[in-house]
Amino acid sequence: MARKPAPGARDHILDNAARLFQEHGPRGVGTQRIIDECGCGKKLLYREFPSKDDLVVAYLERCQREWGAIMDEATHPHAGDPARQLVALVQAVADQVTAPDYAGCPFRTTYSQYPDDAHPANQVAVRHVKDLRARLLTLARRAGARDPRALADRIMLIIDGLYINGAMLGRRGAATAAVALADELVAGSVEAASSSSGKGT
Repeated sequence: MARKPAPGARDHILDNAARLFQEHGPRGVGTQRIIDECGCGKKLLYREFPSKDDLVVAYLERCQREWGAIMDEATHPHAGDPARQLVALVQAVADQVTAPDYAGCPFRTTYSQYPDDAHPANQVAVRHVKDLRARLLTLARRAGARDPRALADRIMLIIDGLYINGAMLGRRGAATAAVALADELVAGSVEAASSSSGKGT
């Protein structure tokens, strides 16, 4: 009878792989290094994750769940105020990039390392960014923005700038500027929409 893997083996492997992927990017970590870090055998690794691609996808899907929880936590205090929720999402990203252990956005890092749009890791990364943009667009519409699509795109650019350039420009300074800019853009878009609506009455 085949020996069953120890309970939690999958999570143990994924925990170690996630740490290595975050530090070096998925392409920079070989399967043998993951095995060595986990202290597991090759058979166990491939029983839980038939290929490295499966492991990278599982890592990104975990990151998606974590980011989803962060978004929900950030927006919950502003329930009923979609304009503030938009700014809160930028603040959530700012908090991420100013954290001492921040090592880059896993989705953007993975996308750069797996540029083939047929690769499953590329597809998860792209889906994550599209889902985030869709959430921003929904909030912009609910906030009554003059041009919801333009506002969502601009907030997305602020988030991208934080993830990509925040560390190089000085994390805290860039974070403060990004949140202030988001606040200004949201307020301006919503106020402009309100003014236009008022003129028509």
